[in-house]
This record gives sequence, C-alpha cells and structure tokens, in this order.
Amino acid sequence: MGENWSEPAGTALESHGKYISAIYRHMQILIAAELASYRIGSGQYIFLMAIAGRQGITQKELSEDLLIDKTTTAKAIAKLEAEGYVRREADPGDNRFQLLFLTEAGRDVVPKVQEGLNRVKNKARQGISDDNYVLLLELLKQVLRNVSDHGKGEGVAP
Repeated sequence: MGENWSEPAGTALESHGKYISAIYRHMQILIAAELASYRIGSGQYIFLMAIAGRQGITQKELSEDLLIDKTTTAKAIAKLEAEGYVRREADPGDNRFQLLFLTEAGRDVVPKVQEGLNRVKNKARQGISDDNYVLLLELLKQVLRNVSDHGKGEGVAP
C-alpha cells in the first residue's frame, strides 16, 4: 500500500486529522521550549492560564471548562502546586471542594507565559489573514462539536 493510501492533496476526501495531529505536536514542542525556563510543561500552561482567568475555580469546574479529564487535571494541578504557582484553599461553602488560586509566583509568571504563548501563536499565524484565522477557528470548533462526547459542543464557544 505504501504512502499512497490517501486521496491526493486538496481533495474533499483528504483527511484533516493528520494535519491537526501534526500541528498539535509541533505546537507542543514550541510551547515546551518557550516555557521550559519556568518549569511549566506544555501540559500545564493551559491550567495555569485558566486559573489566572478564574481565581477560586474548583478542579471539577476546571476539567469541565477545559474539556480535560479529572485525572489529567489533578496531575497538572499537582505539578503547578509543587512548582509554587498554584495553591488550594478549602471552599468555605463546601469543605469537600478545594478552590484553586495563583500564588504570588504564579501571578508573576502568567505575563511571561502569555508572552511565550503569543510568540508561538504569531509563528503559527504567519501568512494567515485575520479573516482566515477567524474562519479557521470557527471550522475547528465545528469539528470539535462534531466529534465531542460532550453533547452539543459544551464548553466550546459557538
């Protein structure tokens, strides 16, 4: 069968999955390089940034918002906590839950992380107009809604 198992490039039957997968892998490598000096892995930054945007969120809410399983969330939060970027506090309304907050070190590193993420995003956007970038995001969201186990695109912007 060899490498000719797929339809020719540019046809309606060409698979988008291989491109999504390759983009993800390359983006993770670039992000990891940008964040290495802060000891934040490419698997943790999304949690750090989400907590920065919503101080006092629970792990459960974080998992739901990011569409990431609870085990992965717990591991990422434990790593961020061990690095001194995140702290937990008991929920005064329900002691069964822990609320997540950034530490001072976490607040200090967020702008640096954002700068690194912006550099990666700008590299990825080279040669793509703003209109086409908006279209790309809308199409990717539609693909996610199509394949998501989370109902009709829960957690995905319309």
